[in-house]
Amino acid sequence: MMARLLRWESVLVLLLVLVAIVGTIRTDGAFLSGGNLFYLGLDISEIALIALPLTLVVVSGEIDLSVASVLGLSSALVGTLWNAGWALELILPVAIAAGAVCGAVNGLLVTRLGLPSLAVTIGTLALYRGLALVLLGDTAVADFPASFTQFGNTPIPGTQLPYPILLFALLAIGFAVLLHYSSFGRSTFAIGANPEAAWFSGIRVKRVKLILFILTGAIAAVAGIVYTLRFSSARADNGNGLELAVVAAVLLGGVSIFGGKGTLGGVIAGVLLLGGLRNLLILDDVSTEVLTVVTGALLLAGVLIPRLLGSRIFPAGRKT
Repeated sequence: MMARLLRWESVLVLLLVLVAIVGTIRTDGAFLSGGNLFYLGLDISEIALIALPLTLVVVSGEIDLSVASVLGLSSALVGTLWNAGWALELILPVAIAAGAVCGAVNGLLVTRLGLPSLAVTIGTLALYRGLALVLLGDTAVADFPASFTQFGNTPIPGTQLPYPILLFALLAIGFAVLLHYSSFGRSTFAIGANPEAAWFSGIRVKRVKLILFILTGAIAAVAGIVYTLRFSSARADNGNGLELAVVAAVLLGGVSIFGGKGTLGGVIAGVLLLGGLRNLLILDDVSTEVLTVVTGALLLAGVLIPRLLGSRIFPAGRKT
């Protein structure tokens, strides 16, 4: 019982409750109002979506810093093809496929050439953002039909939850099953814990990692479409710098930066905590610079806390 209470996921839930209490007191109840919860759901939607596949990548011992640039490239591609007269029914799968290709490029450079994922994805971060600028420049495409943009700006009937959160919930179930209840997930944990031992035990390490990078690219492209819907605007700089918040949420959720440990439930709690803090600061009219400082501090906390507290709240067996 005590061991369960000391788990990091339990600590995150307590911090979430604390943020809700402080937010309610400081805003005279506005923090937990339906309108604000709707805005909070929209604000975290892209971070939450990308955090799902990135959790698996980090558990495998790798990192992908190009996710926000893939989001921007997806948005720019949607705008470019819309200007060219394509139907939205064709544009959306093409944009997701383009994201998957971006992820495949990352994965092939890491698995086939043996390059470190940190260096590879820093390079493709600039490459994909540059391609987005080549496609759309500094212009914005905003003449999408209302039937298209309403998905990102209206609540689910009878609730205060935006539609992107429903999409996130469905994907979260799928990724939770994949990570915690499938042989693929067990292979991912094994690779993150010890890639050589995993290879000798018969796990196809390179193939698993390649699949994870492709999944991450495809979901980042989905997040780019959601971002475009939410702001009714396709721009090359959409999501600029968002990778910092996504990585912060994943590490804050208890996923080891060295691989082999983590839970998707912890990451979801990390996303909610990060989003709640950002929302509270926005209600307090703090500047965007302060939001960046807070995000950076949470990123450092996500790296330092597991190292400082170790097995006391991050037990070595926490792999499922």
